[in-house]
Amino acid sequence: MSGSDIAWVLMSSALVWLMVPGLALFYGGFSDVGSTVNTLAMVLIAIAIGGVLWFTVGYSLTFSGNGPIIGDLKHAFLNGVSMTQSTRGLSIPDGAFALFQGMFPMITMAIIAGAVVGRMNFKAFVLFLIGWMMLVYVPLAHMVWGGGLLAQMGAIDFAGGDVVHISSGVSGLVLALLIGKRQHVTQLTAHNMLSIVIGGGLLWFGWFGFNSGSALAANGVAILAFLNTSIAAATAMLTWVMFDLLVFKQVKVSGAVSGGIAGLVAITPGAGFIEPVGAAITGGIVALIVYVATTVIKYRMGYDDTLDAFGLHGVGGVAGGLFTGVFATKALSGQSGLLAGGWHLFGIQVAAIVLTIILSVVMTWVIAKVVAVVTPLRVNEKAEATGVDLWQHGETIVTQIQTTG
Repeated sequence: MSGSDIAWVLMSSALVWLMVPGLALFYGGFSDVGSTVNTLAMVLIAIAIGGVLWFTVGYSLTFSGNGPIIGDLKHAFLNGVSMTQSTRGLSIPDGAFALFQGMFPMITMAIIAGAVVGRMNFKAFVLFLIGWMMLVYVPLAHMVWGGGLLAQMGAIDFAGGDVVHISSGVSGLVLALLIGKRQHVTQLTAHNMLSIVIGGGLLWFGWFGFNSGSALAANGVAILAFLNTSIAAATAMLTWVMFDLLVFKQVKVSGAVSGGIAGLVAITPGAGFIEPVGAAITGGIVALIVYVATTVIKYRMGYDDTLDAFGLHGVGGVAGGLFTGVFATKALSGQSGLLAGGWHLFGIQVAAIVLTIILSVVMTWVIAKVVAVVTPLRVNEKAEATGVDLWQHGETIVTQIQTTG
């Protein structure tokens, strides 16, 4: 076991956890003042649901057994998971590996909230997340990282393009379509710029652990992933700012932060598999794709993805996965990307993305329909019209000052 590797993975685990409250602040800055508390609650509850389910059965079903779709319950409740030794050929104990991997379902489920905040019944959302983690996240993580079907096919996903971003973004869109549009607000407006900047900064900071920590050691791959993460995000931010200048003749801070996040999403699947030049190209092109998806296509198609969960993560994740298949090098990933004549890898990446989308769409629809039998998916009209915070949570960020005269 390596003390430095253990320290890096423990620190990376904390960084990934920090992304959840970071996302809460980022989403909260865009939320209507009457649904900000609801936004914070729907994001933060993912920590509790993810933490409990991962400890009880999630880790075992993801990383135990040899099934093509799902694992087994050999390590349920972390039974037999060593805190001092590795059974996976790593320089960190199985316990550290389980801890790091357990942070990923938290941020993944939190992303989904962005598509439906302000109009989905909180109780229904909790039930939905429980079903979604077990029927979407865990099978996908097993298939990609646990030696399942996609891994056997040869698909590569360094830190969660398929498992995290495509699954959450697509599921968020499906859930938003099932619930329907908001009654009054349809435009994305920055209400609290400080919250957006602080939240976006925490996301960016945490993403270094998200991607670089996925090397599972303090080594050259971690350095490359860290470097690629920084390059892609910076390039994407600059691209977004340039297009804001071109389209709106203004530099929007909320847009700059969103551009950086688009780059972070895009580089996630290939952070440790491609060279820095590929990371820069990926960040710049995907930022443009996401820009069009969130500022043009979303409104022309008329779907109400409240905080662009699908636009940023779904679209960005798909594009990032494809560019991984373009720029991957054999020396880093074991397979050659499209630029090196690796048509096979690119085809596998496409197949993995399609399978991820199909699983996410079908299971999201099924889970939502089952939850709807138990409790309504949507809040009532009065609660939505007056703001869901007080109705759903009994709290509000609005300070009411009574005056006497």
